[in-house]
Amino acid sequence: MSAITGIIHFNDEPISIENGRGLMNALQKYPADNVQTWNDERTFLGCHAQWITPESIGEPLPYYDYEAQLAITADAIIDNRQELFEKLQVDYADRKGMPDSKLILLSYIKWGEECPKLLVGDFAFMIWDQKNQKLFGARDFSGSRTLYFYRGENKFAFCTTIAPLLVLPYVERKLNEQWLAEFLAIPGMNDAVDTSITAFKNIEQLPPSHSFSLKEGRITFSRYCTITNIGRLNLKNNEEYEEAFRHVFQDAVTARLRTHHGVGAHLSGGLDSSSVVSFASRALRNDNKILHTFSSIPPTDFIDWTPKNTIADERPFISSTVDFVGNIRDHYYDFAETNPLLEIDELLQYLEMPYKFFANSNWIDGIFREARQQGIGVLLNGGRGNLSVSWGPVYNYYAILLKRLKWIRLYKELNQYSKKVGGNRLRRVPNISRIAFPSMNKFFPDETDQYPLIINPELASKTDVFAKLEEHGIKQIQSPYEHNVYEERKKHFEELYSWNATGALGAKLSLRYSLWKRDPTNDLNVIRFCLTVPEEQYVQNGVGRSLIRRATETYLPDKVRLNQTIRGVQGADCVHRMTPYWDDFIDELDVLRKDSKIGELMNTEVLNNAFEKMKQGPRQENSFDLDYQISMYSLIIYRFIKQFT
Repeated sequence: MSAITGIIHFNDEPISIENGRGLMNALQKYPADNVQTWNDERTFLGCHAQWITPESIGEPLPYYDYEAQLAITADAIIDNRQELFEKLQVDYADRKGMPDSKLILLSYIKWGEECPKLLVGDFAFMIWDQKNQKLFGARDFSGSRTLYFYRGENKFAFCTTIAPLLVLPYVERKLNEQWLAEFLAIPGMNDAVDTSITAFKNIEQLPPSHSFSLKEGRITFSRYCTITNIGRLNLKNNEEYEEAFRHVFQDAVTARLRTHHGVGAHLSGGLDSSSVVSFASRALRNDNKILHTFSSIPPTDFIDWTPKNTIADERPFISSTVDFVGNIRDHYYDFAETNPLLEIDELLQYLEMPYKFFANSNWIDGIFREARQQGIGVLLNGGRGNLSVSWGPVYNYYAILLKRLKWIRLYKELNQYSKKVGGNRLRRVPNISRIAFPSMNKFFPDETDQYPLIINPELASKTDVFAKLEEHGIKQIQSPYEHNVYEERKKHFEELYSWNATGALGAKLSLRYSLWKRDPTNDLNVIRFCLTVPEEQYVQNGVGRSLIRRATETYLPDKVRLNQTIRGVQGADCVHRMTPYWDDFIDELDVLRKDSKIGELMNTEVLNNAFEKMKQGPRQENSFDLDYQISMYSLIIYRFIKQFT
């Protein structure tokens, strides 16, 4: 709920008040309810506070405990408060108004550097242990809050955002080519596999799931949370699994409603956000509060060009959920005044690093902006749902049945699935076979996924980036049938790189608009529960994502709950939005492809080929085209590196 910052000196040099003031001044572009600092001779702590929860109103941050000789500054919402109250034996009279920072400090006093293991929520905090002359800090398991730092020979500085650190006179603004190499080489929405680096050479970040200790100039990192080797849940029947799911998910949703402002939720036509909305509405109704939903729709002049099994305007499904669930005030926005091109500079200013989500940038930022205007303090979403609550890949599960020779069950499942979604069941067998037996794919050499080599080959060689990606299981060329989704799901929760980009986006937009993005599908207890559920619970009777569909029978309309044939698609209108500015887009692409620094970073042959395609004019179907993506990535990077030249 805050931007935090600080400086530590390892020698006898006192901290310059001007440097501390410079950090705090650089945070003034963000809204704040209170701004405070604390310091001793070698330590400066600051907090640019936003009061989101009832307990945070008037919260003193930084806070100094004279008896324990500990100072804390924190950007945190802790969700397992009741559990911690019991374990810490906090007096009942003190519980209601206790701010989360005090709860973190009490946890540190009791458990020391083990305390992050006991915390559930979104947090980044720093504790200065004055008695032991030690700085201790931690970032939540999925990196929902950011924490950047600079370390020099005798100095250490940290902040929620990067820009304040760059105002310090001893921090040089320098481009990190290793980060950019990973950004350019890694496919998908991820930015870098090394979760400790940033786009700035001298600025590092604390990875998700990590804590660190700094004493006498020596820094030690520790991973305190690893979601792996989780056992298997064994319940008696479907009904018990459904009830267990509802219980853990309702707890996660309810815990994220804690705010003295209004509560909002992003609502699409999909299963994840609809489920979050339904559970949230029920909980808020008990407190006589209403839920605001925010939905993005295409501009009125957009003509849906997507395939028949997809839909760009999800209002038929959204309105069905709103009417069925009730206790909702729904809001719809087409954000017709903006487009991915117009937003680049502003997003780079707030995100502080290049990004890849340009196709959805208008509504991601726009919904935060509109929610702020509606007085929202917490904005719910279901971003992690595909890998947690709504897991259940049909073909991949059928491939397991095929490998295990479960012929009768596979036959019944294929029959039921084909009846529900249409099509001949036998036509699905070849694809299922290729998933079950990847060795078959050598007979189909042309069917491979190959991410274009947009990085300059010399930079790739210099940074050894592809070898680094291989270490994390990321291949440049791979058949789509070779993807083991079960291994990829497991790796998603074991690896850290998949969390950083989404965590940074949510944290910085939350800070910009003084409201918190909160995702119950990303709750640590929800994830652990979902990973213990047997796979046969997730695909049953021809239904994928079966557990959540069964568990929400009275929570969602069947039109949404049982939908397996129509998929909402976001970003299909991005080329349409850019059409009036297409000439400007082409002109800037023409300039950047000749830029010497861009030539050092990117593959100019690939850029030129993409440029020639874009010159053919704005075509709606190019919204998801790789050449369009490459062109936008190059433009975003070009705008970003201008600050270094």
